[in-house]
Amino acid sequence: MKGTLGQALAAYMDALTRHRPEAGPADETPSGASSFQALVRQELSAAVDALARGEATAAAGLTGKASIQEVVEAVSSAELSLQKVTAVRDRVIAAYQEIMRMPV
Repeated sequence: MKGTLGQALAAYMDALTRHRPEAGPADETPSGASSFQALVRQELSAAVDALARGEATAAAGLTGKASIQEVVEAVSSAELSLQKVTAVRDRVIAAYQEIMRMPV
């Protein structure tokens, strides 16, 4: 199965929006929970944007419309964003596995 990194992050964003509960007056949570959710959503959005910019700049570089420095900077930024999202995902999975190992 082939796809771009932008498509993979877009799938993560889509899954996040599909599986979030509907907001309502009874769903208001303390600021800690909602701020973490907002932080994750903001970081995923920033990662998707960085990947899209990296792909666009790389394409522009191939056609001669962007310098090599611009391409390297955009691709490096996209790579760093993807590494950040992957590290957070791995930590969440590890925390979930640790919780599942706890005796009840």
